[in-house]
Amino acid sequence: MIVALEEAKRRLIEIEDTVKDLRHAIRYDDLTAKVEELEASTMADDFWSNAEKSSKVLQSIKQMKDKCAAYDKLCSSLEDALTLAEMAIEENDEGSVEEVERELAFIESETERQRLETLLTGEYDRNNAIVSFHPGAGGTEAQDWAQMLYRMYTRWGERHGFTVKLVDWLDGDEAGLKSATITIEGENAYGYLRSENGVHRLVRVSPFDASGRRQTSFASVEVMPEFNDDNDSITLRDEDLEITAHRSSGAGGQHINKTDSAIRIVHLPTGIVVGCQTERSQLQNKETALRMLKSKLMEIKAREKLERIEDIQGVKTKIEWGAQIRSYVFMPYTLAKDTRTGYEDANIGAVMDGEIDGFINAYLKANANS
Repeated sequence: MIVALEEAKRRLIEIEDTVKDLRHAIRYDDLTAKVEELEASTMADDFWSNAEKSSKVLQSIKQMKDKCAAYDKLCSSLEDALTLAEMAIEENDEGSVEEVERELAFIESETERQRLETLLTGEYDRNNAIVSFHPGAGGTEAQDWAQMLYRMYTRWGERHGFTVKLVDWLDGDEAGLKSATITIEGENAYGYLRSENGVHRLVRVSPFDASGRRQTSFASVEVMPEFNDDNDSITLRDEDLEITAHRSSGAGGQHINKTDSAIRIVHLPTGIVVGCQTERSQLQNKETALRMLKSKLMEIKAREKLERIEDIQGVKTKIEWGAQIRSYVFMPYTLAKDTRTGYEDANIGAVMDGEIDGFINAYLKANANS
């Protein structure tokens, strides 16, 4: 047991240098100075005259304070764990082993989480994420796979304390979905999830095949940042929009208004389709759908390094073999493997239940080193 305490102490000492470096990486001193500056601005007589602006300032203050508080807690936990380990070794206290190892696990996990956050340096990484699901060819099998991915990312968002909202849903023919869109709201949601954009491949014995044959299915996950309403860099012309109303349906249950208030918008120049059915009125659904369309156009423009929105030619990615970013195998063995980073996880049940941080973290590290 004393050997275990000595090993824990060694690992805690190794982490000390990483935590010290982390202070500079998160710009701790700059953050505290900025908080003081913004808090001083809230004392101005006209601060509350612009509700939207004042709300954003208060949100920024909270985010920066939370980041500093998390770092302070990490430092305090590290100091306390080291003290406990040293006392236990000195007193030959085997009963403290479990507590020391539990603290070590938390410190290692939290240090890694905060370090990964420093890799989120993209212009829109802090934004909320809009995530859409589309099955590939293959009918019910692919539609069921798209719904499995919908559940996986919903569970991931809930596990991390993000707010997950269903925006649009179109039922599959027999099972699954033909399309669905959710928003995942919270700081850095897009920064983490942008790695998930692409085609996902499933290999399993199909529950829809009476012969029990192995099937390969594809579905795409589309991830884009949600932009603020005040972003006016994109102008949508009425003649470029085909707007239709339809009856809501699907997974929203009682939270979806069963009237013809759902809205679907086709951007004719690019063929991009967006929809919303979860707001209370047709007008609100239309406004949400238009925001989503602007977000999608801005994301494509930025990703393809285009000068103008008019240069977008439409979505070209095919949902098929060779285009996948990750494969999920349910038989004859179980394995989820990312084709870009090589990261893999054999616990397919946990992966489908939203435990995908390993894939996200591997992608962030690979991008940081490229």
